[in-house]
Amino acid sequence: MTTPFPFVAGQVLTAAQLNDIQNLPISDKTASYTLIAGDETKRTIMNNASATTITVNNSIFTVGDVIQVANKGAGTCTITAGAGVTINTSGSLALAQYGGGYLLALSASTFTFFNLGGGVSYGTATGGSSSSITVSSQNYTLLSFTTDANLVVSKAGLFDVLLIGGGGGSGNSEGTLGGGGGAGGGKLQSTVYLDAATYAVDVGAGGAGMSSASTAYTNPTGFGSSVGLVVAVAGGGGGGNGRNAAGFGQIGGNGGGAGGSPQGTTTGAAATISALGFAGGNAASGGGGGGGGAGGVGGNGSGATGGTAGAGFDVSVFISGGALLKGAGGAGGGNAAGGGTAGGANTGNGSAAPGGGGTSAGSAGGSGIVYVRFKV
Repeated sequence: MTTPFPFVAGQVLTAAQLNDIQNLPISDKTASYTLIAGDETKRTIMNNASATTITVNNSIFTVGDVIQVANKGAGTCTITAGAGVTINTSGSLALAQYGGGYLLALSASTFTFFNLGGGVSYGTATGGSSSSITVSSQNYTLLSFTTDANLVVSKAGLFDVLLIGGGGGSGNSEGTLGGGGGAGGGKLQSTVYLDAATYAVDVGAGGAGMSSASTAYTNPTGFGSSVGLVVAVAGGGGGGNGRNAAGFGQIGGNGGGAGGSPQGTTTGAAATISALGFAGGNAASGGGGGGGGAGGVGGNGSGATGGTAGAGFDVSVFISGGALLKGAGGAGGGNAAGGGTAGGANTGNGSAAPGGGGTSAGSAGGSGIVYVRFKV
């Protein structure tokens, strides 16, 4: 029989129910699923011939909750952390057919996954620039891609990927109107399953800065980075036009800062997906907003001063070594003369915008980068 769990106040249980206390209901799923409150009282079992995910979001479960999951389908089911969630495990978060385990909530946002069998192991691949790294006492082979190339997977399995899109170009400036800073490229970190095959790796180019002659809404957004058709991230949004009365930034992996406007305040753009980055800053009284970054929002402009650049993401948590920020936004231009600064190659940084005091072109954003690693 199935225990009527969870129990409610005043409920009287039969002897049979008490003897069967561990028999939780089965919750069958046939498509990717996000866990909800109450799933700690069930056994969530995936059944799909294609790859699926079971996502764990923040502030759904409380300390001590145990969530049982399993996979009986032929497709790999990967336990995935939602925004703000950390899932630690000594095994694998990807479950092969008939694999399973349980999540233990250590807090509302931190979980340990105990894999009870059926985990998918890491694969092997070549491509890009190869190096050996150690992260949290685990040895990896790291493949770094700074230009478009191929990832050749010789052994199917799991791969950790970190993608940074190309940074956005900055807006131009004129008179007392500073341009908006370009946004840093979007950041996406994930663990994916790859079959033995060749995958095209595209490293996103930075967006071109606005021409000094442009008075229209142009498109200096950075280009996205991707690994085949499996995983991709958008480039950063371009900065707003400082020669336009409505110099709005552009949406991207991170949002571009707004360009200076003689009409008062204009609004920076948001990130395409909030989990991938941050919004650009607003412009005010001619000071352009700063571009959003992979680690923080762009600052608001305020007349004489352009908005500060949005912070980048520290990729050293993935590739080891000292702090190394990628995907930072570019600063907005103020009302005083000053040239913009281009984003560096393979930084994914947005470009800083020029200030007023003349007619100046924006600068180009920096190209992105792609990292792929696997355990050895």
